[in-house]
Amino acid sequence: MASGNGTVDRLYYGDNLDILRAHIPDESVDLVYLDPPFNSNASYNILFRSPTGIGADASIEAFDDSWSWGPAAAGALMDITNSGNHRLHVLMQAMRAAIGENAMMAYLVMMAVRLQQLHRVLRPSGSLYLHCDPTASHYLKLVLDAVFGVENFRNELIWQRTAAKGDAGNKFGAVHDCILFYAKSADALLVPIYAVKDAAYISRFRLNDDDGRGPYRLAPLDSPNLRPNLTYCYKGFAPPAKGWRVSHAVMKQLDDENRLAFPRTATGRIARKHYLSEQEGRKLADVWIDLPPLQAASAERLGYPIQKPRTLLERIIAASSRPGDIVLDPFCGCGTAVDAAQKLGRHWIGIDITHLAIGLIEKRLREGYGDAARFETIGSPRDLASAQRLAVDDPHQFQHWITLKLGGWPWMGGRKGGDKGVDGYFYYVGEGGQTQTGVISVKAGHNVNPAMVRDLGRVMQRDGHRIGLFVCAAAPTRGMEQEADSHGLVQTEFGRFPALQIFTLAELFADRHPRLPPLVSPNRKAPRIETRVSHQPGAQAGLDFGGL
Repeated sequence: MASGNGTVDRLYYGDNLDILRAHIPDESVDLVYLDPPFNSNASYNILFRSPTGIGADASIEAFDDSWSWGPAAAGALMDITNSGNHRLHVLMQAMRAAIGENAMMAYLVMMAVRLQQLHRVLRPSGSLYLHCDPTASHYLKLVLDAVFGVENFRNELIWQRTAAKGDAGNKFGAVHDCILFYAKSADALLVPIYAVKDAAYISRFRLNDDDGRGPYRLAPLDSPNLRPNLTYCYKGFAPPAKGWRVSHAVMKQLDDENRLAFPRTATGRIARKHYLSEQEGRKLADVWIDLPPLQAASAERLGYPIQKPRTLLERIIAASSRPGDIVLDPFCGCGTAVDAAQKLGRHWIGIDITHLAIGLIEKRLREGYGDAARFETIGSPRDLASAQRLAVDDPHQFQHWITLKLGGWPWMGGRKGGDKGVDGYFYYVGEGGQTQTGVISVKAGHNVNPAMVRDLGRVMQRDGHRIGLFVCAAAPTRGMEQEADSHGLVQTEFGRFPALQIFTLAELFADRHPRLPPLVSPNRKAPRIETRVSHQPGAQAGLDFGGL
């Protein structure tokens, strides 16, 4: 989404600590939401089922959230000492002495140095929401107290993320996450958020005058505090002991509008009519049980293992930002926070360290918002030279990037080792409209030869793939082209296509594309989203893009 001054939202590939230090200015962000790895010693996998719905799922390794103490953690601890935040320095040294140089300490040091940067980039009116679980929430709260100040703690929000579990043997089932909410200062914005009017809430409105205004309930007009200036009789009814809540003029206005209910006896109390149609609902507290996690069949689900429901992020963004404000997610994963920000008319900055996540977010936004999602991806190759550098510097990430760029998906998420000659897959429409699988081999090096193409042909024969794509950073030799041509053509209802073809980086940046039948998305397509601007999720308003 671009503002009136041409500002474009930004998606960064890279380490969020480096990105924050190099690219995000002081006091430039209105809201930070982060959902970092939870240090739960689990390898989270993404399950992407073949569009045919048959066969084994491909287990896509998104990230491994285990940590170990080493030079990187020790260096981060030194950065904290040199930062000038004495409270944080003392806390981290005490933690190091208490729990030792282990995985938990490495995790906390990694988080602490980043939370310092996130505090720096927040405006004085900004807020931070850190999504975590009870494994480390108590430690992280101490870190946040040291970074933001104890006085700026607002809430520990509890989100029930799943139904009760019956598999807990020696403990109660773990069904909630924690979201630690801190303000940058006393000036931080907080907009009241109301729960959906459920049956229990609606049942409280049992009275109806049949005057077209619908059901209502009665609320007392007694003042909770002593108000001598509001102690008056009204239509013969004595005031409450502490006085009324409203002045005589307001009382008369309510009476004229038929918003008062008079008691049947002189000793009764006048009450006010609260109509259901005029109420926002129940104001939310710090325990959220009304936002269930994504179900397997949800149209919103993209296959990411810890994907949060968009409604959760919409609630947070609506509570602590205004239309046109800037929302930052430094661990953006599959992009739910930036998706919600886009939907609610906020600007956004997303950062992730894998091309897998960056490609998924790009796809999600373009499928969900079309041309309305105007953003710039920074750090991913944008020209031939930068793509060639990526191929040399990090061949593994190059495989991820080029495979996603061509509409495929990395084999097992690009997991290193054991690929059996396969770097990626793509799905296409084959005979009779059936979805079929093609195979991708990626060579990032400069030394390519016909034997490599011949190896891909053997993989195709072994695994029963009719179409293969050999992708290379270097220009192919004549012998390679002859080897590819020897595999002939594949006839489909969409025409004839090479059974094995070679595609190069130079062709990609010359705006050429492999000759393939129509492709099918390797994961669930993001649903089309209607953009809206509101403080309260569910409200509709005109778009109002403020400048950065």
